[in-house]
Amino acid sequence: MTIDHRSASATLEELLRSHTTEELLEKLAPKSADPAARLPRAMGTGAEEIAARWELLPHRESAEGVLLDAVSGATAPLYSRNIENFIGTVRLPVGVAGPLRVNGTYAQGDYYVPLATTEAALVASYSRGAQIISEAGGCAAIVLHEGLSRAPGFAFSTVGEAGKFVAWAVGALPEMRRIAEATTRHGRLRDMRVNLEGNHVYLIFEYTTGNAAGQNMVTIATQAICEFIAEHAAVKPTYGFVEANHSGDKKASAQSFLGGRGKSVTCECIVPAEVVERRLHTTVQMMTRYWSMSAMGGVMSGTIGVQGHYANGLAALYLACGQDVACVAESAVGVTRFEEYEDGALYASVTLPNLVVGTVGGGTGLPTQHACLELLDLPEPGSANALAEVCAAVALGGELSIVGALVAGQFTAAHASRTR
Repeated sequence: MTIDHRSASATLEELLRSHTTEELLEKLAPKSADPAARLPRAMGTGAEEIAARWELLPHRESAEGVLLDAVSGATAPLYSRNIENFIGTVRLPVGVAGPLRVNGTYAQGDYYVPLATTEAALVASYSRGAQIISEAGGCAAIVLHEGLSRAPGFAFSTVGEAGKFVAWAVGALPEMRRIAEATTRHGRLRDMRVNLEGNHVYLIFEYTTGNAAGQNMVTIATQAICEFIAEHAAVKPTYGFVEANHSGDKKASAQSFLGGRGKSVTCECIVPAEVVERRLHTTVQMMTRYWSMSAMGGVMSGTIGVQGHYANGLAALYLACGQDVACVAESAVGVTRFEEYEDGALYASVTLPNLVVGTVGGGTGLPTQHACLELLDLPEPGSANALAEVCAAVALGGELSIVGALVAGQFTAAHASRTR
């Protein structure tokens, strides 16, 4: 990050108003005093273990009863596989948006979508978008691609050694596939791509993960491959890592945007002009004008993809339904497109190439998260692709609603009314 000299000078002046240079340097210097007491080694969810952690924490009198209420204490064992150093639970309000009609290859029906958020106006906006989609007959949604990647990296002495390793790895792929798939009942090693950079080799493995989001699944499978490589490779790596930051895991990347990671979904809806005017208080022409200007704004600001606010709806849905919320960093990447049809209707579509979601594993089995999946009728096996299509439909509803609010001049008022 770079800042101009005026900003740097202003920051320095602000600091020196209340501190001398020596005082600032002292604040930044390492401190030799012993650190605070360490947390107990036991990381379970037993009552004694929880109490021992609370003994160390400030403001225990006011905080413990809120975070560790009767329900949290009674259900603590249920969280033992999902968290370490448990001290309680944080409650988020959950609202419901809908009905949202999805005409997908996997998701079929009218859905009431649970959204967990602290942002006022979010649920109302997504609910409006969902209802508009439903009035228009629903949205078509298609899972285009599925594949979760893990990318180990290996170092060699020379590029020649790296090249020999690549030649061996390509031939050893069938054995790698057998080893990886022996670690899981549901995962399958679909493909391997290779990137050679000097004397470094990246092997990008792509897996299908059944109905799980699969982050842990592909890590365990890839670790088994790495151990096989360390023992059997024709040219032994000097060192290697199970993930060398080439997979796009939990970050927006051009690679994932172009090639997809997780589940790639496209979703479309045709909204009659009358519905746009009645529900959004604007016209199809103004909706498409806004999209054109915002697309150019996205290009000039350097965004990956062009869209309004996928992260809002996805984060709320991920929280409610037990998904790994950090995956929103990559999931909330994609493109929105609005066009005016010859008959005056609005064509609206979204394409999200990186939806990392599942209906089993992770946090999906926790009580409130499982209940939210039940509201979607998606807790049973066979429904991860349906959840991905619902995610895309939610994103589409959010795009329709927020653009409508911006075009009709209602965006600021909607938020201001909830802050009074």
